[in-house]
Amino acid sequence: MGVFSRFLDIVNANINSLLDKAEDPEKMIRLMMQEMEDTQIELKSSCAAKMASRAKTERMYKDAENGMHRWQSRAELAISKGREDLAREALLEKKRAKAEMDRLFEELNVADALIKTSKDEINQVEDKLASVKQKYQTMVERAKRAQEEQATQETLKRAAESATYDRFSSMEEKIDRMQAENTLNKAPSSNLDEKFRDLEQMDDIDAEIAELLKRAGK
Repeated sequence: MGVFSRFLDIVNANINSLLDKAEDPEKMIRLMMQEMEDTQIELKSSCAAKMASRAKTERMYKDAENGMHRWQSRAELAISKGREDLAREALLEKKRAKAEMDRLFEELNVADALIKTSKDEINQVEDKLASVKQKYQTMVERAKRAQEEQATQETLKRAAESATYDRFSSMEEKIDRMQAENTLNKAPSSNLDEKFRDLEQMDDIDAEIAELLKRAGK
């Protein structure tokens, strides 16, 4: 079942309210536009039929008007020829033509009113459709901006993650260099310590040898 069941449903519809209640607003607004466009086509077709009918009625009105003038001329001709009987018949036909004119004139007035109503309805639907199309365009633009913002955020996030990784990698390299430098700086000191320890050990050994020689009486 469609959103609208008749013309007044379209005219009186609260578009914002319908979209707020919709589970899928984008689908709902597309359906609205389709139904409004279909209604617009129907209204224009109906209006065109009314205008065609009015054109036919107007031709009939002009024929009746011409007939009335023609019978008037004939009545005058009959009188001029002394044919009062024919003049009387001509005037009767004139009266019938005038009655037909009056009837058709009323039909033209009714047709004009109906055509005006049809055109007003078409304009109302066109205005409503333009409003819905504007809302749809706004919705599309908002969705596009949201996608662009999301893409930007993802790009920034990846850039931040990459920058963080680069910073950690740089820090690790600095630490490695510091450790290497410490190792190199410690090497001479370590070698010097070993030399002094060797000398100290030699003193101990020399002292023990002296003690042994003393004991041996040498």
